[in-house]
Amino acid sequence: MTDTSKTTNSAGTDDGGRHRGEEHPAPADARASGARVSRRGVLGAVGAGAVGGLVVGAGGGIGAYAATRPAAPTPLTHLGSDAVAFHGTHQAGISTPMQAVGHLVAFDLAPGAGRAEAIALLRRWTACAAPMTEGRPAPGHDTDVALDEGPSALTVTFGFGRSFFDRTGLVKQRPVQLDPLPAFSSDHLDPARSDGDLWIQVGSDDALVAFHALRALQKEAGSTARVRWLMSGFNRSPGATAHPMTMRNLMGQVDGTGNPKPSEPRFGEEIFVPAKPHGTLASPAWMAGGSYAVVRRIRMLLDDWESMPVGKQEKVIGRRKSDGAPLTGGTEDTAMALTKKGPDGELVIPADAHARIAQPSANGGAAMLRRSYSYNDGLRGDGKPDAGLLFVAWQADPLKGFVPVQRKLDRGDALSAFIRHEASGLFAVPAGAAKGEYVGQRLMES
Repeated sequence: MTDTSKTTNSAGTDDGGRHRGEEHPAPADARASGARVSRRGVLGAVGAGAVGGLVVGAGGGIGAYAATRPAAPTPLTHLGSDAVAFHGTHQAGISTPMQAVGHLVAFDLAPGAGRAEAIALLRRWTACAAPMTEGRPAPGHDTDVALDEGPSALTVTFGFGRSFFDRTGLVKQRPVQLDPLPAFSSDHLDPARSDGDLWIQVGSDDALVAFHALRALQKEAGSTARVRWLMSGFNRSPGATAHPMTMRNLMGQVDGTGNPKPSEPRFGEEIFVPAKPHGTLASPAWMAGGSYAVVRRIRMLLDDWESMPVGKQEKVIGRRKSDGAPLTGGTEDTAMALTKKGPDGELVIPADAHARIAQPSANGGAAMLRRSYSYNDGLRGDGKPDAGLLFVAWQADPLKGFVPVQRKLDRGDALSAFIRHEASGLFAVPAGAAKGEYVGQRLMES
């Protein structure tokens, strides 16, 4: 839950090139038409030369839609037509604007499965994922779950865990960045819900589209790999606010302030592995253009948190709950006045406030792109909520990003009293696949 990131859910290019007219939203008049977009309608329009990923007037269904929706919905409510390119320099789902639904799933290779079987699996997964991100059915026997829907900003992102390299005889290609994360005092980790040979992140703006993709990928695993763990989460849906805003977590806090933006000069070097690695701890060449994902399941002690008045909650975070601005004033993007004191002579932003400790300037410039989901898994045996944050942080090197920041938080973050880290994973996410390639090909054929 570090405060090292700003959401990129409102603008910015995505990894494979989000089809929004090169970073610009579709025309308001088109998005406001209220026409539904079918998966096959998307294909027909694309075949006819449609550009920008927005397809309207696909025919049929308009009368039924008008019976349940306003005649002229606002532009932000048009979800189904957004498409995110699967092929590209980087995998989609890293700098892609935040989606409303996410599934994180780890697989272990089956006993006896090795490099050849893993290559075949990665080929199948690539062939399965690419058409679904365009709104087309999964190859083979499609379940028709998302038959009537457009791509809905579907992304599928693949990664490799440390153990994958042992299982496939590729230990010499394993990055040092995949060394086990250090233990932290806030850890209460469940090994059964941590790590894994392979990892997939599925994201979409529609729950049915996300489930359809998840199910198709699980089926393609066949006898080669079995699910180790699965976690599902959600965020605010696009269009739920009057204008794009930073997400809020289940504590009600604005969650994502300080995130590096794709438009910033250092974004590429902070989030993606450079094309020409250097130094003794450099990632291997096959990781060029890739990124490292730290995944943590963080349960929030919501009963304890919600029992505190808002003023005390804000002291824990160091920011106003209403708008995410620092307690020293301004807006969400205003720099914190860390030395400012109140009439009582105390620091306005307490020394142990989460935002103060986590900020990049307090951690040698360490930067991560946080792209997390909230989760709700019902009630625990003690009747308390089993809910919190599926924390996903992207960086070019976790040894320079997540690890130093979390060590700092571990030594005195006021928020630590209200959270429990219950699962953890670290994955090497290779660069995007070009058309005709499968994800991870540079590693598997090295």
